[in-house]
Amino acid sequence: MADNDNFATGDHVVYPAHGVGIIEGVETQTIAGMEIKLYAINFEKERMRLKIPMMKAKESGLRKLCTASRMKDAIKVLKGKARIRRTMWSRRAQEYELKINSGDPVSIAEVLRDLKRSNDDNEQSYSERQIYQSALERLAREVAAVEDKSEEQATIDLEKIMGTEGNAKSMPANDVRKAA
Repeated sequence: MADNDNFATGDHVVYPAHGVGIIEGVETQTIAGMEIKLYAINFEKERMRLKIPMMKAKESGLRKLCTASRMKDAIKVLKGKARIRRTMWSRRAQEYELKINSGDPVSIAEVLRDLKRSNDDNEQSYSERQIYQSALERLAREVAAVEDKSEEQATIDLEKIMGTEGNAKSMPANDVRKAA
């Protein structure tokens, strides 16, 4: 992994539980009589700001965007054959959520690969569609930041790779709920 201790204002970073954000700056706050330096991170898509102590940034999983080679690994996983597992859905759903929240693009690609369906397949449950959408949005944001393109274009590109473009899963999350 790259040296994660030195983030600068304007850097794109990935926080595992929230995805791609932008460092707005470094702030100093006095907490319990101690001066603490904090990274202020803006997650525009979620309309959220997060402050992480600089000394805990690495421990929290905060990292720079993945490298082009790591993204290629994720794309290779997307192109692979889905792994059909016979475990209970609740256990698989937990595993998928853990992979998404790991922030690792390859793990997120595994979730997408395993949940992708062809255009005429309407057998996905509501929760499968929600997890798929969450993974797609998370990976598309990092692809967009790495490749300097819009999130919409990154989503289209990912769906083309998976062969799922134009189906219900490419709807925004609130439209997927209406279609369910």
